[in-house]
Amino acid sequence: MWYDGEVKEASAERVVAGSSLGAATCDEALARAFTLLGKRWNGVILGTLTTGPAGFAELGRGVGGICDSVLSERLGELQLAGLVVRTVEPGPPVAVSYALSDTGAALIPVLHALGAWASEHLATPPT
Repeated sequence: MWYDGEVKEASAERVVAGSSLGAATCDEALARAFTLLGKRWNGVILGTLTTGPAGFAELGRGVGGICDSVLSERLGELQLAGLVVRTVEPGPPVAVSYALSDTGAALIPVLHALGAWASEHLATPPT
């Protein structure tokens, strides 16, 4: 949970232990989640994979605006975090696909809820 910087009597109990009074604090698990998911493109890649497995080129088209090197780097990070599984089908031709792991699939409801929140509360950027 995020807390505002003002500590009032009613909210003083919510300040995370060890933090200085009045300082904004964040739940450690939430901070870890946003360290990974808040990195540019990671959430969008995961959102693209909610429709099912995809090849590298298909992911690049689905994400839009991401260069191949960044896509490759982000997929590696998501694999290391255990959110994405890379599958290599022997060829010829060799086919590589990416899919959400069980841990990544557990994020689907969260991603849908975040998308619904954004639709309701964030203005659409001008074109």
